[in-house]
Amino acid sequence: MRFWNEEHVMLSVLLLAWGAQFFIWGVLCWVLWWTLRSRIYSANLKTILTLFLPLSLFASVLEETIWVILFPRLPMGRPPMPFWQRLSFHLDAELIDSLVLFWSAFFLFRGVGYYQRYREKERIASQLQSQLVQAQMRALRMQLNPHFLFNTMNGISSLMQTDIAAADLMLEQLSRLLRITLHRGEAQFIPLSDEMEFIEMYLAMQDRRFAGRVQQQMNVDPHVHDAIVPTMILQPIVENAYAHGLSRLSSNGLLSIDASSQGSVLRLKVTNTGIGLRVAAQKAASNGVGLVNVQDRLRMHYGDDHSFSISELEDGLVQVVLTLPLRFAERPIEQTTGYGA
Repeated sequence: MRFWNEEHVMLSVLLLAWGAQFFIWGVLCWVLWWTLRSRIYSANLKTILTLFLPLSLFASVLEETIWVILFPRLPMGRPPMPFWQRLSFHLDAELIDSLVLFWSAFFLFRGVGYYQRYREKERIASQLQSQLVQAQMRALRMQLNPHFLFNTMNGISSLMQTDIAAADLMLEQLSRLLRITLHRGEAQFIPLSDEMEFIEMYLAMQDRRFAGRVQQQMNVDPHVHDAIVPTMILQPIVENAYAHGLSRLSSNGLLSIDASSQGSVLRLKVTNTGIGLRVAAQKAASNGVGLVNVQDRLRMHYGDDHSFSISELEDGLVQVVLTLPLRFAERPIEQTTGYGA
């Protein structure tokens, strides 16, 4: 007001003038953003001096020109002035302010560009990490399936010498298990109920192979039937129990599988009799694929949010315990196949 030599200026007039000024700058900045955004992001010193410095002067003059056209009665308290004189008057008063606004917008847009590029790099890195994890998981699954297949085929081969009918039935069951595995494709998680049905079929095969030498028990809390677990997370443990423990017994073998929840934790437990942990570990040292595979997959799926332990409760009684986060599918998971087919 002192600059305009006006003692009484209505507040509404000032607010209207300032509002119009910043509205014009908003439109100019919007045009700048949509037309020169990529140039702002990549501008070097030469581009700034040759393009954006002249553009800042042009935009400042343009803004003042529009503003002077909109408010012909300003400045108040002075004799009427022609358009160019009023424009010169306002440019003298506010050119520096206009340049500050322009360059503030410029560096704000540039900062946004840096942030967007940073987030894009993060997204790409995360995507690459996810692809790497998926590739590693596929490699582990490819390692696990032949391991399961070879061990089962060896069992069928040995059974062919003693009970051809049982071996034939076991081979038919193996084909069903392989059909289930192929149908699952690259699915990393399935309902616990699906995993337990798969285990039941595998146990039926082993029961025929060992001709009643092993008593099998399964105890699953109904509340965790729909919990999601990694695919084939129990089968290698059960297979390991037979290969390095139960197969060494001539009678009175015991295999127990338990699934229960403890708060927000899913607890899976496999207990078997056999020859003891130390002897079994020595025999499995050369080909211990199954348990290592399980631990690797658990670490990749859950990080530190899981536990895996194997212990000998008493002489010859070995127990493997898994604890996982108790999670349920947000929407129903399609049944993988008809297990009884």
